Amino acid sequence: MTTSATTESRVQPDSGGGRRRAQRPRRRWGRIVLLSLLVLLLAAGGTGYWLYSDLNGNIDGVDLDKALGEDRPEKLPTSGQNLLVLGSDSRAGANASLGTGKVSGARSDTALVVHIPEGRDQAVAVSIPRDTLVTRPECAKSDGSTLPAAERVMFNSVYSTAGPACVVKTVEKMSGVRMDHYMEIDFAGFKGLVDAIGGVTVTVDEPIKDTSSGLDLSAGTHKLDGTDSLAFVRTRHGIGDGSDLGRIGLQQQFMIALLSEVKRQDLFGSPTKTYKIADTLTSALTTDAELASLTSLAKFARSMNGVDPATMETIMLPVAYDKVDPNRVVAAQPQAEQLWKAIRSDAEIPESAKKSPATGG
Repeated sequence: MTTSATTESRVQPDSGGGRRRAQRPRRRWGRIVLLSLLVLLLAAGGTGYWLYSDLNGNIDGVDLDKALGEDRPEKLPTSGQNLLVLGSDSRAGANASLGTGKVSGARSDTALVVHIPEGRDQAVAVSIPRDTLVTRPECAKSDGSTLPAAERVMFNSVYSTAGPACVVKTVEKMSGVRMDHYMEIDFAGFKGLVDAIGGVTVTVDEPIKDTSSGLDLSAGTHKLDGTDSLAFVRTRHGIGDGSDLGRIGLQQQFMIALLSEVKRQDLFGSPTKTYKIADTLTSALTTDAELASLTSLAKFARSMNGVDPATMETIMLPVAYDKVDPNRVVAAQPQAEQLWKAIRSDAEIPESAKKSPATGG
């Protein structure tokens, strides 16, 4: 599924299963977090150390180097960077009241590998379908015990089984690509962000009705609040073939609309609103230990200033329907390996690596 990159993005079918290069600026989800924090520092710098301390204390950090050890892919031979961005579907805490179902634990509802090549003037984000069957490597659990390796497990179950470090390890094993950084935001943080900016406008060409997510939209333009936005990015039964692949298209569409709204608003002119957004984000944000401070996040954001949003491309990991269980997908070869090889070598991704046999209808 593919969408246009206008402010009010439209859902359109794409037999290639990926995303075409945009004609207008497009930015990735992780950049929302980083640039919002940078704006906060610029707008509120000098207003009081307690603001910095309060927001800084909100961020949770994961020590990936300690959890993963030395058995990892080599770093890129260039100055390129790779960032794993997860949307967590935990039903705990503030997330329990969001109508997301009564499922124990948490899963990685959305997963993006964001690659920023050397020079940092462009970027590509690869969506990994949550229903992808993967080989989970041996991982250390939070209680100190060891989780043995397993084959044919659903990608989104790795998070609930062994936590974020194991998700990073799984992605690194399946791709051969080293993740330099990790970033995660949960349901409550996503809803809070949308409400903090006053809603997000989307346009759909066909009605979407999904009793599972609660989404009921007529064809046309709608301004969604946080609750409806959450239903929009989570819906799967009301679009395409009802699989996770169709939902990826909606998620990509919504990210563009959200970024367009953030860009449209004058955050510099409203330090109070900026603080509210930053407080919401940092309260729901988990990063790798290296990024787990406002100073580090701002520094990383500044290093991304050269990225031209007009060259940003979002594609889906090429997948095929599993021959044993058609409700699941597996990485399609040779397309998937072509994709990961290009990222490993900081090279341009070939068109053949963007075509997915399974498209989600």
